[in-house]
Amino acid sequence: MIRAISVDMDGTFLDENGEYNRARFERIYAELVKHQIKFIVASGNQYYQLKSFFPGKDEELFYVAENGAVIFHQGELRSVNRFEERLVQKILRTLIQEYQDLQVILCGVKSAYLLKAADSNFKTFAKKYYFELQEVDSFDVLPDDTFIKFALDVEVTKTGQIVEDLNRTFTGEIRAVASGHGSIDIIIPGVTKGSAIQQLLNEWRVTPDDLLAFGDANNDIEMLQLTPNSYAMEESSPEVFATAKYIAPSNKEAGVLQVIEDYMEKSQRP
Repeated sequence: MIRAISVDMDGTFLDENGEYNRARFERIYAELVKHQIKFIVASGNQYYQLKSFFPGKDEELFYVAENGAVIFHQGELRSVNRFEERLVQKILRTLIQEYQDLQVILCGVKSAYLLKAADSNFKTFAKKYYFELQEVDSFDVLPDDTFIKFALDVEVTKTGQIVEDLNRTFTGEIRAVASGHGSIDIIIPGVTKGSAIQQLLNEWRVTPDDLLAFGDANNDIEMLQLTPNSYAMEESSPEVFATAKYIAPSNKEAGVLQVIEDYMEKSQRP
């Protein structure tokens, strides 16, 4: 029996235009509430961006944001995993000195931060995903915040090599993971969407067998590994296909909503 559902957003719940069928979701969500099934939005993106997709539901939904670094519910920060300031400075020095063509966002709980000198196209891109975003002159003096993630934009063809290089340079201190389309997240080792969702399941006394999970990129793998009810989207990375038990229709066809509807219909049959 499904008691919780977790969904990645980009490439999974959202279509190619970054939207979803809101009327259809409202009908489905009413059934989820009726059956006391909790809905978890699990993304590498910022909480303030994620909640904008669900107006009026911020009090109800659970948000696992920044790849599991934070959990928000009812507009409040429920859990946070942070980088030590010394390590933040060390990572920034490495990124700026060794990867001149790389764009970086420093993600905090209060806001995200990028350099005023960053590429204008990257700034436009960043504003789409970070609703709380500040430009700073430099990272020599860190803003007054708790730092939870680094988001990088690199050439797509260099993604794999940069991920490998960063994980080797900072062995045991960080984990770099590709999140699709030339994006790389630097996260705290052991902190993933999966670890955050497991924390919620423990609080609710829900077993992973009662979780339904959907994803498409490598930062979804730990979440999909939690449960036998795991779905890779039709357009997913090879690693996600190898992890998930099932394949959902494309995000362009509202595949997540299709699968949830099927589950709800089956659960109501005598």
